[in-house]
Amino acid sequence: MDESNQSVATLEQNIVLLLNKLKDNHYAIESLRQQLEESKIIQQKLDEENKKLKTENDSLTVANSLLGSEQSNVTTKNKINSLIQEVDACIVQLNQIA
Repeated sequence: MDESNQSVATLEQNIVLLLNKLKDNHYAIESLRQQLEESKIIQQKLDEENKKLKTENDSLTVANSLLGSEQSNVTTKNKINSLIQEVDACIVQLNQIA
């Protein structure tokens, strides 16, 4: 009978250990959930700031092009040349039709 009592005692100890581990896991999960929520909030703030900075960047790009920076002049010339080529291609197509 002594061996049976010892087995029951060992079993009880194992159950207590498992319950403690379960409790620890529960606390760890709750902590991770809080961290996840905080991370989501931070991510949302960063997304909003990113959108704001992109808008500001676009505005500054337009302002630079209005000021006539060298880079914007090259970009504008390239766009104009591209449009001229498209118009020329359309004229050629119209002449082929007529």
